[in-house]
Amino acid sequence: MLADTPVAVAPLRRAVSTLVQFVCAALVAALVAAVGLFAFDRVQWPAFNSSNVTQAVTTVMQFAALAVLGLSIYLLRRRRWVTGARVLSWAALSGLVTATLGMPLAATRLYLHGISVDQEFRTQFLTRLTDSAALRDMNYADLPSFYPAGWFWIGGRVANLLGMDGWEAFKPYAIGSLAVAAVVALVLWSELVRSDLAVLAATATTLVVLAYGSPEPYGAVIAVLVAPALVLAWGGFLPATRGGRGRQGWGAVVGTGLFLGLAATFYTLYLGIAAFAVTVMAVVAAYLARRATGSWRAVLPVLVRLVVMASIAVLVALIVWAPFVFDVLGGNPPSESGTATHYLPDAGARLPLPMFHMSLIGLLSLLGTVWLVGRASSSHRAQALGLGVIAVYLWYLASMALTAVGNTLLAFRLEVILLVLLAAAGAFAFVDFSRWISLATSENPRVRRVLVAVGALGALAFAQNIPQVLGSEITVAYTDTDGAGERADQRPAGAASYYAEVDDVLLSQLGGERDDHVVLTADTSFLAYYPYFGFQALTSHYANPLAEFSARAAAIEEWSELSSPGELLAAWEELPWRAPDAVVFRQGAEGYTLRLAEDVYPNDPNVRRYTVTFPKELFDDPRFTVTEVGPFVVVTATGEPA
Repeated sequence: MLADTPVAVAPLRRAVSTLVQFVCAALVAALVAAVGLFAFDRVQWPAFNSSNVTQAVTTVMQFAALAVLGLSIYLLRRRRWVTGARVLSWAALSGLVTATLGMPLAATRLYLHGISVDQEFRTQFLTRLTDSAALRDMNYADLPSFYPAGWFWIGGRVANLLGMDGWEAFKPYAIGSLAVAAVVALVLWSELVRSDLAVLAATATTLVVLAYGSPEPYGAVIAVLVAPALVLAWGGFLPATRGGRGRQGWGAVVGTGLFLGLAATFYTLYLGIAAFAVTVMAVVAAYLARRATGSWRAVLPVLVRLVVMASIAVLVALIVWAPFVFDVLGGNPPSESGTATHYLPDAGARLPLPMFHMSLIGLLSLLGTVWLVGRASSSHRAQALGLGVIAVYLWYLASMALTAVGNTLLAFRLEVILLVLLAAAGAFAFVDFSRWISLATSENPRVRRVLVAVGALGALAFAQNIPQVLGSEITVAYTDTDGAGERADQRPAGAASYYAEVDDVLLSQLGGERDDHVVLTADTSFLAYYPYFGFQALTSHYANPLAEFSARAAAIEEWSELSSPGELLAAWEELPWRAPDAVVFRQGAEGYTLRLAEDVYPNDPNVRRYTVTFPKELFDDPRFTVTEVGPFVVVTATGEPA
């Protein structure tokens, strides 16, 4: 696939052909996901956590999807009905994604992990960008977005076009985008390896991402692309190791730059590991070029290719990063470094060695590890994936070393990347080992059938267990109260069932649009359902570093100690930020309460919750309107007294 082309126009034609395949595959995947999710929604399914019905239906659909994938592999290997086989593989792979995630969640409107913890701020971000296409911060007024907005912006525009609320669009958009990313990865694999191998590798990596990365959908769509992207990147560096002769590899250079740019617009951490892996590749390529030629001048082509990749990535990244960068360069530097990397769970304190786990993923990882080592000198694929694995382990070690100076690199979130790389290697290993076993048995057809059966049954066994791997995340999707005030498991809803009444009170008393107002509340899931701006974020780890999280928290505590409404309003007028237009409290025994959070890293958990209580007398003034709504107390600042 990386061979020289005899005609100068051939690379352009190939690029156009590949682009057309990307578009067609994405359209097929989006259509399959949309039809599947629509069909699931037409049936009254029981909750996944209280019935085995949806598990049974999920398994049947997974079997059908894997069978079609198997058929497409057979047709592609036999070179029969090649175009139709490719379309079948796109449809089947996207159907596998849709069935694996969509069917277990068919009876809830929430995605994996509901609206809890991390999924809360993700939903808030999607709600913000559904309300407006502007790259505004998910929580704070008058600030540009700090977190990459790519995935959320696209989802927000889709939700807006369909007339859906952000929280309601989250589930179908997450599943649909994963389906699209999976087939895009398949097309990319097809440009790098034989078509039948591409289907096998894409299926293996997609299943791994579904099992271990899908709760974080905006990261999962990058994770499923990482393995072929690194193979592509290595193809971009290889010509430079031979003295830089010919035009070979420049398409790979451009493609790698575009992938890095896409990662930058979707997920900063995955950009970091991908860029680090590409840099490791560049170092190795430079060493090989130097050794092959005996001249340091041979390193220059490698450096040029790396610079071109980085330049393309920066240009793409600026699509979403430009507002934040310009704000900082314009004289508004972060007042604090932020605490996003202040988290060290057990999984981040040790090196992951999945190849020694007694499980299917452990066996696949072991096969992949053996293949990576054994083929390191003879396979470009093995070299690329192996360098990616090395980069992940180096990142882990660096992250653990940084704990000594009070920080981390969030290495625990890279375990899914490691599993994806090992799964891709494991898929190639299974093919190679099967070929060797077949040759050792004089290509006995019975042996080949046994090997195919073992591989197929292994894929089905892994796939049907994915809902169990995601069991806790699925359960939360059924037990959390959604934006309509309902729980999908039909049990009594939580306090969020009063959010609609709180919203009515705010709109009636404040007027205008929701995004005209700043609301201070500790029940920040309210802001995930309704696009008001928040005065304070859920925790400092998700807060924009331009927002001065600690100073805001200190101000809130100081307000609770004031003695009169006039002092409170005066304090609000003196704030360097937009003051709250309303406060949504909880009822407390001694007054109105807000439950806030502070960073306590290096402890695990890394967040300490504490309660701030405001005396009721602080709002006993005509300039405030106090309304009780269920467990909440809504206080709005309504202006000067008549």
